[in-house]
Amino acid sequence: MLSKKTKYGIKALTYLARRENNEPVQIAEIARSEHISIKFLESILLLLRNSGFLGAKKGKGGGYYLIKDPKDISMAKVYRILEGPIALLPCASHNFYEKCDDCDDESNCAARRLMTEVRDNTLKILESNSLADIAF
Repeated sequence: MLSKKTKYGIKALTYLARRENNEPVQIAEIARSEHISIKFLESILLLLRNSGFLGAKKGKGGGYYLIKDPKDISMAKVYRILEGPIALLPCASHNFYEKCDDCDDESNCAARRLMTEVRDNTLKILESNSLADIAF
C-alpha cells in the first residue's frame, strides 16, 4: 500500500501545481485544503524541498512553491523520494537492489519474476506521468 507520506506529498504537489500563479503558499493553507496534519505536511514539504521540487520563502508572504514546471516533475521521481523503491522486493529493484537472504537461485525465483513484471509496469505508468498530467 502507498504510505500516507507519499499520498499527502502527491496531494500537496498537485495543490501547488493547480494554482494559477506560482506564489508561495503557506503550509496551513495546503494542510487545510487537503486535510493533512500541518506537522506531518511540514516534514513532507521539507523533503520535497531538499529534493529540488520545491522552493520556500520565509516571512510575510512566505510559504512553499514549485521550482520546476509541473510537466518536468516525473511521478516516478516523486514516488522514489517519498516512498522509496518502486519494486516490491529488493531483488527486483533497479536502484535499491539487494539479494534476498532466503533465495538460492534468483533466475528461477517465481516471486522475483512476478515482482519484476509488477515493477516494470508500475515504473512505466509512473514515468509516463508528470505532475502536470495528474494535476490537470
